[in-house]
Amino acid sequence: MIDSKQFINTRHKNQKINYDNVLKELIKEWEKTNFRPKILIHSCCAPCSTYVLEYLSEISDITIFFSNSNIHPKEEYIKRMLVQKDFVEEFNKRNDKKIKFLADEYAPSKFISAVKGHEEDREGGDRCHICYEMRLDSSAQKAEELGYDYFASALTLSPKKNATVINEAGYVLQEQVSIYYLPSDFKKNNGYKRSVEMCNDYNIYRQCYCGCVFAAKDQGIDFKEVNKKARDFNRNHEDYEKFKSLIKLGGELI
Repeated sequence: MIDSKQFINTRHKNQKINYDNVLKELIKEWEKTNFRPKILIHSCCAPCSTYVLEYLSEISDITIFFSNSNIHPKEEYIKRMLVQKDFVEEFNKRNDKKIKFLADEYAPSKFISAVKGHEEDREGGDRCHICYEMRLDSSAQKAEELGYDYFASALTLSPKKNATVINEAGYVLQEQVSIYYLPSDFKKNNGYKRSVEMCNDYNIYRQCYCGCVFAAKDQGIDFKEVNKKARDFNRNHEDYEKFKSLIKLGGELI
């Protein structure tokens, strides 16, 4: 396995890092030895995983890890999880792939505890950074537990997410586990544009807020309406009861 930090260390100290280029350098090294890595990719939602799977599935074995205890309410969490699972299955079917899907436990109290004192932060501020770190940490731990070569996140596909903050957090966590972090800036190379095209092609639900109760309140999100739509979707989904039984509630969300 190759640690991508070696490519960063060759750059000037004050040079802004293009994490997309770092990933490309890493992929070139894999290709030299015909190495096909096993990657566990954290995904916040199906839309963010679209282009990521298209990009990486040709050169690696992937598991999508849905670990997002920041999502409120619970019915919306279940809906997004089911939409993610459905997309992975349809992507596999259309492209003859074997992407795996794994869902983490739903523990909203963990998120609330992590961001305590940052409830009033603006979106994109420290509260979001803590949330990135929380989900990346869960992904790193799970990837190490299951014997993956790398852990990664699809969060960098979003134009609203700070790729530098996400990648720096990933490298910090790399020092705490026995596997490597996979750097990225998936929004580059028209990645975000391609994700929108794929969402239309696969008819994927695109949520109107990140999931966080605090950011949603700032946006004026109507939770009753969100909950109703999610509940209706979930009750009509063939796998609802199966996945509902797998969710361990980690505590009530405020």
